[in-house]
Amino acid sequence: MQNILITGARSGIMHHVIKKLLNQNYHIYASVHTEEELKCMQKKYQENIHVTCLKIDITNSKDYEQLENIKIDIFIANAAIGMGGSLLNMNMERIRENYEVNIFSNLTLLQYILQKMEKRKCGKIIMMASLAGILPVPFLGSYCSTKASLIKWMECLRLELLESKIPIQLSIIEPGLYRTGFNEVMFENKYPEIESNHYFEEIIEFLHKQDALLIKLAKKDIDRIADKIYKAIKSKNSKFIYRAPFSQVVSAKTYQLFFE
Repeated sequence: MQNILITGARSGIMHHVIKKLLNQNYHIYASVHTEEELKCMQKKYQENIHVTCLKIDITNSKDYEQLENIKIDIFIANAAIGMGGSLLNMNMERIRENYEVNIFSNLTLLQYILQKMEKRKCGKIIMMASLAGILPVPFLGSYCSTKASLIKWMECLRLELLESKIPIQLSIIEPGLYRTGFNEVMFENKYPEIESNHYFEEIIEFLHKQDALLIKLAKKDIDRIADKIYKAIKSKNSKFIYRAPFSQVVSAKTYQLFFE
């Protein structure tokens, strides 16, 4: 039986992934950020002996001690926050928080787990990035840049592992816009700072309408991206990049082709 550690397991996408993995040859360590979230997760999976729920704040290295005696075969790094606002005047503390969670803390935990895997000469890392790391979204520059950084970090790490002949597989998952609740919150939290800037007074109403339209167009079928993660887990030789949905992947590729 292989052990899978999932951070940010409270999300809709990870809930679908866990459902696909139940009753298979896996034990899932599903971690969440707060004690309140932990209680909800424990209640949800209390009848399944193959799911252990943990409270791991990835910004607190002391929480990693819970993993000391666990052999982690597959690590799915999904913990993230989304900060919105204009880069003209976005509070730097909010940007630092976005980077602390999405990049620095993810990579700190990644290094911790990689060292455990390297000793056993096996393992698989699945990093949750985003098509937002390829396709820029106005007023979500902080979030987009963190995801772009994760993609580049994973590309470099892949080359380092290949050159060092360390047999650890890496995969990046790049979801587009899905209706998971995370995106709705991120879209909404950008407005306090935007509305305080006189530069944007005339476009606030337009931005609200634009966001409403994007959320309406966002994909409800989370199974599409959950299937990609499932394939990355199950494949003996997983691909490096998995993306969905197809229509948004085409938009990202078009942007790369004509505007980069």
